[in-house]
Amino acid sequence: MGILASAGAPAGEAGDAARVALVRAAALPLDGGAGDYDGLLESIGDSAVVMLGEATHGSAEFYRERARITRRLIGEKGFDAVVFEAPWEPMRQADAWVRGGPGTAAEALAGIVRFPRWTWRNTEVRDFLAWLREHNGRHPGRPVRVYGMDLYSLPESAEAVAGHLAAAAPEQAEAARRDYRCFGAYRREPQDYGQAVEVGGEEGCGAGSRRQLAFMQLRVEAAGLPDEALFAAWQSAHTVAAAEHYYRAMYRGDESSWNLRERHMAATLDRLGDWLKARGGSGKIVVWAHNIHQGDARATDQAAAGEVSLGQLVRERHGDGAFLVGFTLGGGRVRAATRWGGPDVVKTLRPPRRDSWSGLMGRAGMAAFLLVFRGRPTLAEVLASSRPERAVGVIYLPRDEWASHYFRVGLSRQFDAVIHQAATTPLVPLP
Repeated sequence: MGILASAGAPAGEAGDAARVALVRAAALPLDGGAGDYDGLLESIGDSAVVMLGEATHGSAEFYRERARITRRLIGEKGFDAVVFEAPWEPMRQADAWVRGGPGTAAEALAGIVRFPRWTWRNTEVRDFLAWLREHNGRHPGRPVRVYGMDLYSLPESAEAVAGHLAAAAPEQAEAARRDYRCFGAYRREPQDYGQAVEVGGEEGCGAGSRRQLAFMQLRVEAAGLPDEALFAAWQSAHTVAAAEHYYRAMYRGDESSWNLRERHMAATLDRLGDWLKARGGSGKIVVWAHNIHQGDARATDQAAAGEVSLGQLVRERHGDGAFLVGFTLGGGRVRAATRWGGPDVVKTLRPPRRDSWSGLMGRAGMAAFLLVFRGRPTLAEVLASSRPERAVGVIYLPRDEWASHYFRVGLSRQFDAVIHQAATTPLVPLP
């Protein structure tokens, strides 16, 4: 029996009134001050992986607040890497730039060329990278690194492996180019590779991708501790093999392409953390991604569909060493597309369903606030029940919100803390 029921509070609207009162009492207002996230950092403690979510892929405030939290984690808790839900290979340009490379922050993001470009190629990320470069300039002996963990850079990653081998092991470079050759036709849209192989009967690169990954694995094992170039090429080989499998799975229907992607991102975080620690860093990582990846799928109806999530996998490995932060959202405007590959436009968000978590948070009557569940059992129990919550990705269909954008979650089981924003403004993309 839950706390509200055991206390005699009725269900429905009356019960929600009691929940709103509890939320209001526990909420830590966010007003832009230096101490906004004191309570969050205290609760994070010595956690080694902090997952910072977002309720949409197109709201500036989520990026801005993640940047504020990340700056404090770097400065006060020694985090030495920020990992984005972005492709591995293009983000290597951003990493080189924040460590003093040539050009501008906008130019460092120019490698992100495919839909949805605005999610990472925008003014908020540009400004955060500029801060990181300044920070690294003040701490040259221990730069904070920037990485992508996603698998959406198949052709570029294949080229990176072959390019590395051309310099480090020329006798193997031609074999790599041969094994990866069939990806060349899909540089513009790698997703078409899966359709061509699984539906069109074209010859695939699966065996070659696995062969090159095995070869890179042997080189890493022989090196003991891989240097920068070898580690990057090794991760690129992982990305190629995972992406090849993922794109085919999208058209086979016999396994979850979603799960393949989540497991690839989780394994990437593991490799990065281990490598950074082996090189003398803290190995403490901040992760920026959508709520649906960052939360624990076991607390949502994803579990019934057999889906896992990045947040779940990180919790399974790190336990309390992982700290998961989600966002809820009232309304405002968002940048999104109407179909996959379509143009991004500014759309007005519909008010959240009254029975959703965002609807309940909105009744607390504050523009922005933080709720921390870890270490607060009463609040966590009251907000653990399952109810609808909205998730807006790169596509937003306001006329079909219930079917397209809502799923059921137990909020305090999905996340260790939640930040609510009453309204947001759209991201501004870079040219």
